[in-house]
Amino acid sequence: MSKIKVAIVGCGTISKKRHIPEYAANPNAELVGFCDVILERAEGYAQQYGGRAYTSYEEMLKTEKPDAVSVCTPNVLHAPYAIAAANAGAHVLVEKPMATTAEDALAMIEAAKKNGVFLMAGQNQRLMPPHQKAKEILQTGRLGKVISFRTSFGHPGPERWSIDGRDSWFFRKEEAIMGAMGDLGVHKADLIRWLLGDEVAEVAAFVNTLHKEGTDVDDNATCILRMKSGAVGTLVASWTYYKGGDNSTVLWCENGVMHIGTHPVDQVIVEFRDGSIEKYQVGAMATNEKQVPSGIMDAFIKSIVTNTQPTISGEEGLKSLTVILAAFESQASKKVVSIS
Repeated sequence: MSKIKVAIVGCGTISKKRHIPEYAANPNAELVGFCDVILERAEGYAQQYGGRAYTSYEEMLKTEKPDAVSVCTPNVLHAPYAIAAANAGAHVLVEKPMATTAEDALAMIEAAKKNGVFLMAGQNQRLMPPHQKAKEILQTGRLGKVISFRTSFGHPGPERWSIDGRDSWFFRKEEAIMGAMGDLGVHKADLIRWLLGDEVAEVAAFVNTLHKEGTDVDDNATCILRMKSGAVGTLVASWTYYKGGDNSTVLWCENGVMHIGTHPVDQVIVEFRDGSIEKYQVGAMATNEKQVPSGIMDAFIKSIVTNTQPTISGEEGLKSLTVILAAFESQASKKVVSIS
């Protein structure tokens, strides 16, 4: 069978570290186009992987007629670029947060449906080995019901990650719309929904800019979530963990506690009330410094090849986006926000 022709829009760090090399390694994918406002970046990838470089997204869609597009742009462009790709008949993988408003996310979902293409959100936390193992253990029922939890994601900020460093779009509100909450918080909102097989019912949050100078996007968020099952927990997102980054989750359950990503070697630790302890070494979490394949691109290509709706669909992306939008609403109103 012929390979899936993939085009990339936005040639920054997420493309460099994840999207481009993972597509290149996939036997069913062929990179045909790279688009960026800085032509040299796109040209560099075209020379390395084949395909052509563009500064015009519309021209790339028209000329290459890709089967699939990865949208790796600043947050505010996710919706218009995803919709344009869907209207051009391409399947769409969009980086998180999938959009900056619920209206935009719904328009993306509608565009994909109308054009008979798939829309997938790049919520890669679900596919990390420790989280996959944790879900497997929870599904056995041995721990019983999850009663309370904490989940957090913190690192020093996009300065070291982004291709443009401190001048990155991450710090410009008109392009990013949201800061640590859109970058990291949406990951944990998605993870906790997926791990628990549950939806968030209420959110109370403090979302602030505490330390990053010269920006008005949030660099810290602390949220209390109440799930529909009644479980209550905290979600923390931070760009100011200058020492000792964190990407961990702890679940306190009827029959014990599960620690995920709290130990460098034993990525999942389960302590039962009867005193027994189980430790699992299943592979580390991906970090900005130590990249491991995300599995997202492979899952996206597999969906297209097998003509199967992605499990991390646009609808799933919207549900996780809704949680962080509720956190911003809670910060603004100083009230607990209900999610219908």
